[in-house]
Amino acid sequence: MLIAQKEIPETSPAWHHTVLHDLSLRLEDEQGFPCIFSKNAFARGLVKLCFVEDNLSQSLRQLADDLRLYVKLSDRWDGNLGTAYPLVVAFSQNAIQSQSLEDYHAFGWWILQQLHDFDEKPWPEGVSTDPHHPYWSMCFHGMQIFVNMSCPAHEQRRSRNLGSHLLFIINPRERFDVVAGDTDAGRKVRANIRSRIEKYDQQSHCPQLGSFVAGEIEWWQYGITDVNTTDRADKCPFRSNT
Repeated sequence: MLIAQKEIPETSPAWHHTVLHDLSLRLEDEQGFPCIFSKNAFARGLVKLCFVEDNLSQSLRQLADDLRLYVKLSDRWDGNLGTAYPLVVAFSQNAIQSQSLEDYHAFGWWILQQLHDFDEKPWPEGVSTDPHHPYWSMCFHGMQIFVNMSCPAHEQRRSRNLGSHLLFIINPRERFDVVAGDTDAGRKVRANIRSRIEKYDQQSHCPQLGSFVAGEIEWWQYGITDVNTTDRADKCPFRSNT
């Protein structure tokens, strides 16, 4: 189920509280976590969470149910940042634990494939089903979503390490068109965040980051490299069943 960040029961498993503690350390720190939207959402108690206990079918189907609830909640967004709820999907170390960034990304794409296979709604019209197409985006229950894979194997890219568990930070993709779209204001927002990323990570922002509206490939941005490189995976693991 979806849980508001301030409503995690005291009786919840200890790792649930660890996830929240890890998030607070990063999003409330004074070193300036680069994503100002994440910081503001956390400060206002807007973050929704769901917890995946293992990688078995029952848990993954529950994740699909939780994501449907999140899509329905986000579908009613009124354009106010005060009601823009980001979703954090947290995976237990029983589901995935590794020293390898590649392992986390492979697992993350496997999860996205499982969600796609569980999806009960058709792929939205007008959105490419081919991740190598410039205007592909992950979709679920009829909504385009952006998935940020953050994990403890990121050592240099600190902005993608949010603690001791694999986390998906999920937002409706089209929400970015509102808050950081292809406008003068939107471009300033993106430039500000990327400047903050460079300061926080102590390296220039990852060349895999791009702009959807400019037709730059989206799937590269879900799980990014730990250090800057021009090498990119040629093939996305995701396969559409539509």
